[in-house]
Amino acid sequence: MKTRNIAVIGATGSVGGSVLDVCSMFPGTFRVWALAAKRNVDDLLELGKRFGSDLLVLADPDPSEGLHRVPGREFSFLVGEEALLAMIEDPRCEEVVFASSGTGALPALVMAIQKGKRIYLANKEIIVAAGEWIMPLARNRIIPLDSEHNAIWQCLRGEEPSAVRKILLTASGGPFLHTPEEELREVTFEMAGRHPVWPMGKKISIDSATLMNKGIEMIEAHHLFGQPVGKIGAVIHPQALVHGMVEFVDGSVKMLYSRADMRLAVLAALGVEDRLENLDPNLSPPKLPGISLEFIEPDEKKFPCLALARQACLLGGPYPPLLVGADEGAVEMFMEGRIPFTGIASKIESVLSSYSGSEPRSWEDALELVVWARERVLHG
Repeated sequence: MKTRNIAVIGATGSVGGSVLDVCSMFPGTFRVWALAAKRNVDDLLELGKRFGSDLLVLADPDPSEGLHRVPGREFSFLVGEEALLAMIEDPRCEEVVFASSGTGALPALVMAIQKGKRIYLANKEIIVAAGEWIMPLARNRIIPLDSEHNAIWQCLRGEEPSAVRKILLTASGGPFLHTPEEELREVTFEMAGRHPVWPMGKKISIDSATLMNKGIEMIEAHHLFGQPVGKIGAVIHPQALVHGMVEFVDGSVKMLYSRADMRLAVLAALGVEDRLENLDPNLSPPKLPGISLEFIEPDEKKFPCLALARQACLLGGPYPPLLVGADEGAVEMFMEGRIPFTGIASKIESVLSSYSGSEPRSWEDALELVVWARERVLHG
């Protein structure tokens, strides 16, 4: 079997770590030839040495990081906004994992599509903000890595889009599922960051607490699977064992049941042609006897971000990128203690309801709207 060259963008994050763990399970199958991070020099160097990578990329280095620590001969090293594009253009680049957050890697994704690379995507913001322009270019070249979208992707393989009646994304409910609505105003950043199931970064943990993460995933599913938002819903599933469900027109339902471990989604994605045999007993599915599966309708009055995301998707045009940017700004304000937890939705709604600008005509225009909305929230 030919060794497959993999480049990982967002290598120092949690999803990137799961991808690298899977690659290390199959050293004869995958070669991690390139690793990219935003500005984490130390972790990037450690990973480069561990995987024997040829190329390391810092897309947005902090001048204080001390790039003099990078060995001159051990790695090729690229720095700056154009570095990701150079990595994608390299003929050694065959398959690319997009595991970074935010929209900074969007130009690299466009180039990867244009260059015919196989793409594994775990970046919600890119598809939500610019899916209207990205997906027509992709021609089914994008394989989703997020656990929920990967589950739906697996359920839909071999099925016709016209056979789908409903797509349901599952959510754990976050840390405030049973918190009374009137107490949410007093929630602190530390409280909101305690996700009950998944170890995640700060921003996405807050999005999960507000259920904005699930709203964003609904818009992402709309673009990834070509289904109208009216056919896409969310359901609270505290056990986090079912990661996605698809109901078909004949009344049957497929669902994906597994442990809450990102490595399982990665195994399925990287094994798109031939399933990879998982030999780790810790990744085996929980035994069904004694398992109780609970599904709860989300309370959109208590968690208004879910309804805001659905409305943005229905309106289309400028509203999904405005949603992404406004959410980034509002979450930043909450983390800095400048607004209460309940103020996140209020800030986002204010931006969406007050926008009177033009329609975006390209993914570049969409990116500008993300930046505009974020700045509008932060600076008024």
